[in-house]
This record gives sequence, C-alpha cells and structure tokens, in this order.
Amino acid sequence: MMDDIQLCKDIMDLKQELQNLVAIPEKEKTKLQKQREDELIQKIHKLVQKRDFLVDDAEVERLREQEEDKEMADFLRIKLKPLDKVTKSPANEEVAVNPLPFSSGGCKRLQAEAE
Repeated sequence: MMDDIQLCKDIMDLKQELQNLVAIPEKEKTKLQKQREDELIQKIHKLVQKRDFLVDDAEVERLREQEEDKEMADFLRIKLKPLDKVTKSPANEEVAVNPLPFSSGGCKRLQAEAE
C-alpha cells in the first residue's frame, strides 16, 4: 500500500515538472529541456505501469481472499450442520411425556392394591 502511495506521489511530481516544461514554447526550449521532457514521459510511463501491476496484483489478492472466505464458510456450514441437527433435535422432536410417574393403568392397579 505504501508503494502505491509513493508511486502516486512520484507520478504527480513528475507530471508537475513535465507540465512546467510543456508550458515553454517549443521554439524556446533548449536541447536539454527537450531531453528532460522525453525522460519524464518515460519515467511516468514506467511508474504508471508499475502502479497498474500493483493494483492488478491487489485485485487478484482480494479475489483470492474472497474465494477462500467463501470456501471456509461452505466448509464450516457443512461441518456445523450435523451439530446444528444434534442441538436442535431435542427441541424440535415431539416427545410424549407423561407428567405422572406411572401410567394411568398402573395408578389404578396401585389404588386397587391399596384397598
């Protein structure tokens, strides 16, 4: 990221210098100024290519990380699904629970024995 910021700064500085040279009428430019113009154009071009590479590389990295995140989410969803069933199973199943410790037939039998 710092490289990208520095590249932008360098490009801006070179462009400013180039603008100053371009502002000079062609007839009044010295051979040295014309050479410097060409040098600046070449340097700017190289820096822009380098910056484009960094931007493309960052985009590839972002897409790779996004794909890894998706794969991890899918993996976790598959691995946690059985746990989800286990934890939800008792709450979702209807279990017939008799609130009395004995069935109604057993209570009558106990009552009859007690009499």
